[in-house]
Amino acid sequence: MRTIRYQEIANTLRERVGAQGPGHVLPSESHLSAEFAVSRVTVRRALELLRDEGVLASRQGFGWYVATAPVQQRLTALDTIEHQLEVGGSKAERQILEFAFVDAPPHVRERLHVTQVLRVKRRNLADGTPFAVVTVWCPAELGQHLSRRDVERKPFYELLGLALRGATQTIGAAAAGDDDAALLEIPVDSPVLRCERVTTTESGEPVLMSEHIFPAHRTEFVVDLPQAAPSIVPSGLRLVD
Repeated sequence: MRTIRYQEIANTLRERVGAQGPGHVLPSESHLSAEFAVSRVTVRRALELLRDEGVLASRQGFGWYVATAPVQQRLTALDTIEHQLEVGGSKAERQILEFAFVDAPPHVRERLHVTQVLRVKRRNLADGTPFAVVTVWCPAELGQHLSRRDVERKPFYELLGLALRGATQTIGAAAAGDDDAALLEIPVDSPVLRCERVTTTESGEPVLMSEHIFPAHRTEFVVDLPQAAPSIVPSGLRLVD
């Protein structure tokens, strides 16, 4: 039986992505068009065939990638994504990239009201696949007893020895820079979710600030909303300049 060209391409890509992990990003359609010496229409038909089979998925502004169930984080309590992953049966892993006492950057100084901080940067993985780059700033006075090994094994919430009231979390869209793209194994300028979190004690004193970068195609946040007046505007939405 004669095989149509786009089916041949689909077969080749199916074998190729079978050796790659979930979430792996494919080359652009123009790149694939040049590789197989066919039009983008033919490449698109091959990709759509694999999407219909559940092998690939795509998102506007991101491109095509090996289909995967996104990592979910429920925003209902002050909890760690590692704990939620483990409850869901996934293996959570932390890779500490930086551990240093430094001068607080202006935006951190403004929120934590300190000039010296412990900065910890890490990469989070779920079942071996990177899904977050996280930077945490802690007042140097509170972090002076901590070691690299401590922050690799436990969340700051457990290490500070303070009663915490909760956190304010702000989530926005951004594009992946060179460093984050390399760590997340995604193309530069890919859509990412940027989350900034400030954690406070029961008395309202800010003691932690963190920045989380998530690849948009691998992660999603789930928010449980209490009963309120009906509105078509998402709760908590605000405009930024």
